[in-house]
Amino acid sequence: MHIMPTSPATRRLGPPWLEGRRRLLIGLTGLLLVVVAGTIGYACFGLSLLDALFQTVITVSTVGFGEARPFGPGAKVFTIVLIFVGVAAAAYTFGVGIDTLVEGYLDGTFGRRRMQRRIGAMRGHMILCGWGRVGQAIARRVGGADMVVVDASAERIGTVSGLYVHGDATSEEVLRAAGIDRARVLVTALNADADNLYVTLTARSMVPGLFIVSRAGSQAAVGKLVQAGADRVVNPQDLGGARMAALAFQPHVAEFLDVIMHDGSLEFRLEEVEVPAGSPLAGQTLRSARIHDQTGTLVLAMRHPGREFRTNPPPTAQIAGGEILIVIGDSGQVAALRALAAETNASRRPPG
Repeated sequence: MHIMPTSPATRRLGPPWLEGRRRLLIGLTGLLLVVVAGTIGYACFGLSLLDALFQTVITVSTVGFGEARPFGPGAKVFTIVLIFVGVAAAAYTFGVGIDTLVEGYLDGTFGRRRMQRRIGAMRGHMILCGWGRVGQAIARRVGGADMVVVDASAERIGTVSGLYVHGDATSEEVLRAAGIDRARVLVTALNADADNLYVTLTARSMVPGLFIVSRAGSQAAVGKLVQAGADRVVNPQDLGGARMAALAFQPHVAEFLDVIMHDGSLEFRLEEVEVPAGSPLAGQTLRSARIHDQTGTLVLAMRHPGREFRTNPPPTAQIAGGEILIVIGDSGQVAALRALAAETNASRRPPG
């Protein structure tokens, strides 16, 4: 398991020290070939195998020892060529070795420690398991939210521009490294239903109260994922088909919903606001709560956890503690409603 940082401007196929190791291996192979070729060459000039190896090593390393025996013109020319080639190979290998050591330590050790500290300081973040096409689409929608990506592929994980954990999402160790005990939500968007099922089961056993959204590749997997502990199950193919049908028959409605949900250029947004049990809104009706008068938001639907939505609720609809309000309004209006819902009855009583 590797926990590594990446830069948005630099996309690598894997951790940076892998390229350094590859270059170091090339250098060592070249140096070994030079030593073998030098040993064979000197042996052809009449030296014993040990003397030929000794002469090759002292020539390539340029330590300054004398010849094992007097050289003729041919052996001298061979030695000159061996010095140029051997010194070049040794210098390249030595330089790459230093680069690999420094880069691997700085980018590996320091990078992992820095990444671990950043993830360790996160609270209420999102864990995204799977950095395929679906996972990347989720990340684009989430935008700047705190998120840790988990993926086992070095090629895919190297393209992540934020925080990530390189490892198998089905492993408890990897999920702990992603901060699952402090996360708000986990989304598993792996390609295989079996993998999504196992991640869901593992995450639910580790953090019983975690909100889990799972991807399903088939309708048969939906029920199994729910039984494994998923709070919501999404089939991307079904959603894609529904969107295409909506665009075919109600394109303006579909586009408006896309804009209001995901386009930051529009002032109004659809948001959900929870009404805590101790909120002054709990127990009131929509009319008595005067939500629109106080905040400017419009309540489009209401839902108590575990029940059906009440769409276009009448003014007499009562707001219960724990109720979820689906509202439309600009950012300031929604923020005012959140603040109103979060107040306590005690904070509204006059002093004394």
